[in-house]
Amino acid sequence: MIFHHEKLKVYQRTLPFNVKVSEWKVLLGQFSVMTLLGAGFCDDTANGWEGIKVKEIDKACDKARDKDGKSGKRPNILIVLADDLGWSDLGCYGGEIRTPNLDALAGKGLRFTQTYNSARCVPSRASLLTGLYPHQAGLGWFTGSPQVDTPGHKGRLTDHCVTIAEVLKTAGYATLASGKWHVADPGPVARGFDEFYGFVHGYAIDSWNPDMMTRLPEGRPLRQYPKGEYYATTALTDHALDFLDGAREQEKPWLLYLGYQAPHFPLQASADIVASYVPVYEKGWDVLRAERLERMKALGIHPERMDLPPRSPIDHLGAAKRVGSATVDGMNPAWDDLPPERRTDLAHRMAAFAAMVECMDTQIGRIVESLRESGELDNTLILFLSDNGACAEWEPFGFDMDPAQFRNPVPGHGININTMREPNILHEGDALAAMGGPDSLFSYGSAWANLCNTPLWLYKHYAHEGGVRTPMIAHWPERIPDPGAWRDHLVHLMDFMPTVVELAGAEYPGRFNGHDILPMEGRSMLPAIAGTPDEPRTLIFEHERNAAIREGKWKLVGIDVLKGDGVRPAARWQLYDVENDPAEQFDLAGEYPEIAAQLLQKFMEEARRIMVLPAP
Repeated sequence: MIFHHEKLKVYQRTLPFNVKVSEWKVLLGQFSVMTLLGAGFCDDTANGWEGIKVKEIDKACDKARDKDGKSGKRPNILIVLADDLGWSDLGCYGGEIRTPNLDALAGKGLRFTQTYNSARCVPSRASLLTGLYPHQAGLGWFTGSPQVDTPGHKGRLTDHCVTIAEVLKTAGYATLASGKWHVADPGPVARGFDEFYGFVHGYAIDSWNPDMMTRLPEGRPLRQYPKGEYYATTALTDHALDFLDGAREQEKPWLLYLGYQAPHFPLQASADIVASYVPVYEKGWDVLRAERLERMKALGIHPERMDLPPRSPIDHLGAAKRVGSATVDGMNPAWDDLPPERRTDLAHRMAAFAAMVECMDTQIGRIVESLRESGELDNTLILFLSDNGACAEWEPFGFDMDPAQFRNPVPGHGININTMREPNILHEGDALAAMGGPDSLFSYGSAWANLCNTPLWLYKHYAHEGGVRTPMIAHWPERIPDPGAWRDHLVHLMDFMPTVVELAGAEYPGRFNGHDILPMEGRSMLPAIAGTPDEPRTLIFEHERNAAIREGKWKLVGIDVLKGDGVRPAARWQLYDVENDPAEQFDLAGEYPEIAAQLLQKFMEEARRIMVLPAP
């Protein structure tokens, strides 16, 4: 029998976990000789073979079964990215918010306890999409024209990276996206996605306003909604379901990147759901933080010996002084120290956040049900996570935006204003019932963000655990050996690229569209999903000069520690044993100065290599 090794190389994506050409004997053990003959992988003559369509390969492999009875067909891949969701918001991570659909995925899948992001929406999306550190992709800071033109801060995805869509498209996948793009132009279609609905520019949207959204490529079907019935989380899901129907008609495996705007401010959701949470949050953040930690201990996320950390610092003292929420010690205030009318306003703000999370969970349930009805659920890898920690912008009371600023948006352009000086409005009386509805555009403030990140320290923007550690759920019935288990493997958003490349049998390019492409920095998550022991690795974090390095149990971290091509004078670094102190409460730099020095040296070497430095 003559084996066509080149065909095996081209079609290795049809095999579970990317069987290599050199392992064709394993392939032969999984697939019958007749299946291989029929698919053209081999024949009993020395003559050449003209090849068959990917669709026919998939059909042949769909009939084939490995020794465990699992399909040999390439998996579908669903990546669901929440926006500004905190570490402990989900029910399955200890939160009081109702998330039955995500809880069910976790119960039959895996929950990860050491998954990391890149501290903010833009750099996190850059890492997820490219398999690189965000600076290597050009987005170490934010989108737009950089004030300082440094290699890691171009304000857009550079030409020296590729996206997961660009790579998987070459492997015959339908590439679909619905939601928030936020990595600048070129947009999602130019960067490999076949279908897109959502907003390309801006960090947020008015969830009641369909005019901020766009459908790409231009001219593709766009759903219309009766006046007063549009809600962005639902619309993003509607279009995602339409995209899946199209991929099924083409009989293609698919990648769906579903980047919800929820629960990023402005916090908006149906009035009845918001109202149902108000009594919960009238208990206040102090009581709820303690309750969350106890549930997390019961779940095994954090050890019984862990104490609840003190309330975290106010994010921006200047904003707090302007609004009137500043405290003497600079920490978030005690709930009981606030006047009743302020507590009522704040309870409604957090209730709107929780309702937004619940609405997202409901829509995820619709996606899961569609997969179940189509018979795709078992062979679809679902990955759910948040892009960063909870958002503290900027002080304990939260801010309110004037809806008049956003009356006539350009399609595809969301909200992109600087909110630092937006006012705070104390809602009272009839105004409380309108909170979260149309023309209601507010945030919830730093003290509620402290609750959402329980028990981690600090928030989005920072390299402390509250900024960069994210909940992550993996669901894949065909391949998860121990449903309901926890994984403590060290994972980063840049690991998504090597994972999907391996699953699809795709080839990550050295050159693309005439440009040299940086090699992937991430590593496949498939060993973690399979439950094999974790391998040591070093991770680097930096955003807005906040920086950290994680190696083994040690983490060196600092606030505003970088400047230009090096460390800012008088920069203060802290050293934590994050395996035993994930809340970063016990600084060990004085006790282990040699470890701190070694980590700082390694950080500086890596920071120059991955384009963190020079910094703006």
